[in-house]
Amino acid sequence: MKMILNKTSIMNRFAAFVVIGTMVFTVGCERVTEPEGPNLTDLYGDFTVLEDFKTSQDDVDFSANETVYFSARFSTITSWTITIKSSTSDATKIIEGRSNLINEENGTWDGSTTIFPSFGTGACTVELWTEADSSKQNANVNVTGLRVPNGTVVADFEAINPDWNIFAQSGANMSFKLASDKTVPQGSRYFDMGGAVNWDWLIGLIDFPAKSVGPNGFGLSSNPNESYFNVALYRPDTITNGVVLFQFKEDENGDGNFNEANEDMYSVELKGLDAGWQIVSIKYSDMVALENGQPTAPKGNGLHNPDKLEMISCLFLANPSSGYSQALMDYMIFTTDGPLKL
Repeated sequence: MKMILNKTSIMNRFAAFVVIGTMVFTVGCERVTEPEGPNLTDLYGDFTVLEDFKTSQDDVDFSANETVYFSARFSTITSWTITIKSSTSDATKIIEGRSNLINEENGTWDGSTTIFPSFGTGACTVELWTEADSSKQNANVNVTGLRVPNGTVVADFEAINPDWNIFAQSGANMSFKLASDKTVPQGSRYFDMGGAVNWDWLIGLIDFPAKSVGPNGFGLSSNPNESYFNVALYRPDTITNGVVLFQFKEDENGDGNFNEANEDMYSVELKGLDAGWQIVSIKYSDMVALENGQPTAPKGNGLHNPDKLEMISCLFLANPSSGYSQALMDYMIFTTDGPLKL
């Protein structure tokens, strides 16, 4: 039987289709009950403090891998800053975030430092500032043990290691020696490299042989992507002409010596540093062979072999026509799988 549709039938069927489609769309919309993104009240409501600022514990021993976290809760999302300051030095740690809740996930302190020197034992004051109302809340925490970074310490400069080779030119105002003041980033001393040499780029150098670290040398992995070289360096505000050059000399044939003619030496050249103390970190695989400050082909097997590292040399340089130069150095350490947090 042949079906014949007139205009009225077609219109009725179309209307029914629209009604059914609308019902399906409505039912589909009713299933979405959870709003996406933050609640409007969290963003634009009146700001009040729902839970006061506090610490998870009064005392913390970072040397035992303890941490301390801070907590607070607000009625709306706001930017906030936690500032921790040592009562005995200028050490400062800053933790920042934007949320309506501060807890262990975003407010934990592991003993690391934002503004040097590093923290010592003793009382610390903690301040929470919230942008929403510019209010401040305070707390206290007492550090009973210091954070000890994981890694192979090459030099902490608390004392001169007799296995180091230290050479300084006979220039003017030479100061290749240990020094100490309240800005030291780690421990109580750092190494002061300074002087004016008007006939040579080299002001002075220090060699750190593998034996100075211990019977197993530097004890690094054979994987150059795992090992990071770290050092704290300081540039005085008025000094801009200094160059710190680190050379990493490998003993590829295992005879206990580095042969410049046929073994690899990789370098890290640092100039134009920011003023003040800073941590410089570089992955071993990112180091390059240099000659006269320019990249060159390595003279050995051309492979980065941190496990064969025999000597680290630190050279402090400046253009002989540029006058006095100075840089401070502290806490040289190899870390694994990431840069140092001091």
